[in-house]
Amino acid sequence: MSTEVKQKESLFSKKNQKLLSDPFNDDNPITVQVLGVCSALAITVKLEPAIVMSLSVMFVLGAGNVIISLIRNLIPNRIRIIVQLVVVASLVILVDQFLRAFAYDVSKQLSVFVGLIITNCIIMGRFEAFALANGPWKAFMDGIGNAIGYGAVLIAVAFFRELLGSGALLGIQVIPDSWYIANGGFYANNGFMLFPPMALIVVGLIIWVQRARNTKLIEEN
Repeated sequence: MSTEVKQKESLFSKKNQKLLSDPFNDDNPITVQVLGVCSALAITVKLEPAIVMSLSVMFVLGAGNVIISLIRNLIPNRIRIIVQLVVVASLVILVDQFLRAFAYDVSKQLSVFVGLIITNCIIMGRFEAFALANGPWKAFMDGIGNAIGYGAVLIAVAFFRELLGSGALLGIQVIPDSWYIANGGFYANNGFMLFPPMALIVVGLIIWVQRARNTKLIEEN
């Protein structure tokens, strides 16, 4: 019984929990490591594709980290990048086929960007920096943690862009018609929010807020 308790404690120890929590804040892959920014620019016009992309990356990164960790001692060093690409490409194909079968409209919105998960530097970076050097459980926690950190930023950017750009969320009108200037109100949708540069500006604002709140991220002059 005591052995089982120790195993559970070790699985969810503070050190392992930090693998989930750090990428959400102190070591966020987008706002701190500045990785995976391209998808934040490309697919965050609406909330739905941002959520689907976040879940897709979570599956690929979580499963991929575990697979790479399990076979890490069998991979010759000189072909490790090729093996990593084969693993991530196989998982991305599964995601792409799943979306085509069960969420075709979202699959069309994401277009080629699902395939570009293969070259997402967050995924290849975690394979190389963590999964190759740690056991499956830690690799899984690290993958899920980084995917959550990545997805949180994507969803936040998409939330503000869709809300302010079209007055809706997930295709549902949120801002009442009576608020619009055309109906005698005071509000007008900000069309600039639907342009790619606004995604970069929103990401920049998120980085600014995060660094202002977290003293660990303040760079010394």
